[in-house]
Amino acid sequence: MPRRARLDAPGTLHHVIVRGIEKRKIVDDDQDRSKFVEKLGETSQITQTAIYAWSLMTNHAHILVRSGTVGLSSFMRKLLTGYAGYYNRRHNRHGHLFQNRYKSIVVEEDAYFKELVRYIHLNPLRAKMVESMMGLDRYAWSGHSGIMGHKAYDWHDTAFVLNWFGKRRRSARLSYRNFVEKGIAMGRQPSLVGGGLVRSAGGWSEVKALRRIGTKEKGDDRILGSGNFVSHVLSEADLVNKYRLASLDRKKAALEIMAHCCQDSGISLQALSAGSRVREVSKVRHELSWRLTKELGLSFAEVARLLGISTSAVAKVIMGKRMNKLQ
Repeated sequence: MPRRARLDAPGTLHHVIVRGIEKRKIVDDDQDRSKFVEKLGETSQITQTAIYAWSLMTNHAHILVRSGTVGLSSFMRKLLTGYAGYYNRRHNRHGHLFQNRYKSIVVEEDAYFKELVRYIHLNPLRAKMVESMMGLDRYAWSGHSGIMGHKAYDWHDTAFVLNWFGKRRRSARLSYRNFVEKGIAMGRQPSLVGGGLVRSAGGWSEVKALRRIGTKEKGDDRILGSGNFVSHVLSEADLVNKYRLASLDRKKAALEIMAHCCQDSGISLQALSAGSRVREVSKVRHELSWRLTKELGLSFAEVARLLGISTSAVAKVIMGKRMNKLQ
C-alpha cells in the first residue's frame, strides 16, 4: 500500500515519534543528549514550532508540537538531519541514523492534550530510566523537569501547558504533577501512540458499541480524535491540497504570460528575473506585476519571486496603477 501524505497544516498539534534505524541507539551519552536537546530548541525557534512535551529515550524520542508557518515536515527535516550529521561525525559513522519516516499523529487538542503531555513525560519512568516521581522531577532529558521549574529552556512552552492546570503557577504545577503521578497506574496506554477509529474510541469494544446504536464514526490512522474531528481535519487537508494544485496551475500560467511578454518586447526571461534595471525590462515588469496579480490572483510575494524584485516594489506598481485609474 502506498504511503499517504502527511497532514501538515501550520498550527496543527502533532504527537511525533522518531526512532533509530533498526531500533538502534540515537544517543550514546549525555553529550549526545545535550546536542539533541540543543538542536530541538534551535530548530523550534527557527521554524516557530511550539514544543509542549518531549522525552528523549535511548533509541527513540517523543515530542508534542504545534507546527509553525513552515509546517511540521520542515521542522523535522532540520532537526533530524542536523542532529544526524553531528552524531555521525562524532561517532565516525555513515548512513542513516533515524528510520526514514518518522511517525506523526494529528491530535484533537481538547480531548488529548493533557493525556499526551502525561504519557510523553512518563516515558523515562516507565522505561526505568528514573525510579520515582522525585527522580522524574529533576530528570534532564524530559520536558517534565522544565514544567516543574528545575530545568529552564526558552523554547519549551511550559506556560501553555501549566495553563491547562490552573491560573497560578504554583498551584498549576502541583495540579499538573498530581495528574502525571496518577498516570503511572494506567500503564503504557498504547491507544495514545497511534491514530485511527479504534484508538480514538478507546478500543474495539467501544467501536462495536457505537455501531450497535447506529453511530457512525470516521477514523484515520494519521489522526487521534473523534469522528467529527477526523472529518474536519480531512476536509481541511483537501482544501489545502486543492489550493496547492491551484497555485501550481497559476504559476504555470504566469510563466507562460511572462514568456509571451518577453518575446513581444524582445527581452529574455533571464534578464526579467535577474533584477536588470534596463528601462525596457522595468517596463515589462510593471506590466506583469499588474497582470499577474489581477488576472491570476497571485500574491505580491509570489509575483516578486517570479520577477526578481521586492514585494514592496510590486505593491508600489499596483498602488500606482490604482491611483492612475482613479484620476
